[in-house]
Amino acid sequence: MDLHHLISMANDIAGFFSTMPDHEEAVTAMTQHLRNFWEPRMRREIIAYALGGGADLVPLAREAIARLDPVRKPA
Repeated sequence: MDLHHLISMANDIAGFFSTMPDHEEAVTAMTQHLRNFWEPRMRREIIAYALGGGADLVPLAREAIARLDPVRKPA
């Protein structure tokens, strides 16, 4: 999947969750959303991008992605 599309989707999701009054709940909810609805390949790509600085990610997205465990390929 195109990295720019993943970044855009992550930022859009962060925009949705940013309306929650409690920041910690918003980060937790977004992290859970990414775990539940993004394929492992998508999570791997966005995690790698975030680990490289994630310059185009909004802060909420960066925080949520940082809580994801890298998804490893089967051995």
